[in-house]
Amino acid sequence: MTLTDLASQLGDALQRQGALVTTAESCTGGGIAEAITRIAGSSAWFEAGFVTYSNAQKTHLLDVPAGLFSQVGAVSREVVEAMVRGAQRASGARYGVAVSGIAGPGGGSPDKPVGTVWLAWTVDEKIVTQRFQFDGDRQAVREQSVEAALVGLIRLAAGENPIQG
Repeated sequence: MTLTDLASQLGDALQRQGALVTTAESCTGGGIAEAITRIAGSSAWFEAGFVTYSNAQKTHLLDVPAGLFSQVGAVSREVVEAMVRGAQRASGARYGVAVSGIAGPGGGSPDKPVGTVWLAWTVDEKIVTQRFQFDGDRQAVREQSVEAALVGLIRLAAGENPIQG
């Protein structure tokens, strides 16, 4: 299934609920929002997208506590949870997804090698996070991250657990 197909499926599910979604993206650089807005009429269910590539903007736009970056790093469960909550608060959307990862080719470490990606999904007060280890080059890691984000949102909108694999 293509990213466009996934985005269309998400839109159908959210429109049935009359619900809105928001995105908070780092390593995908707006790729999730771009896939969503490929769909004609997505303005009925897509509220806002935040591309917060720098830690400073994660704090400024999404209220991610600045101390988290030195404690756990930008690519962490705690940061994506704070990102998705911040996007949800700022937009008023019922659903949200946040992503932060190391797309490469550099920037990895033994604890967080290239391809490490954290995603957080939320609906209302519920939040679910998952760490992924994607393979491939920068483009492949980013595309897999967008796909995982959309699949998780679709599952969440269906009342299922967004955890994959």
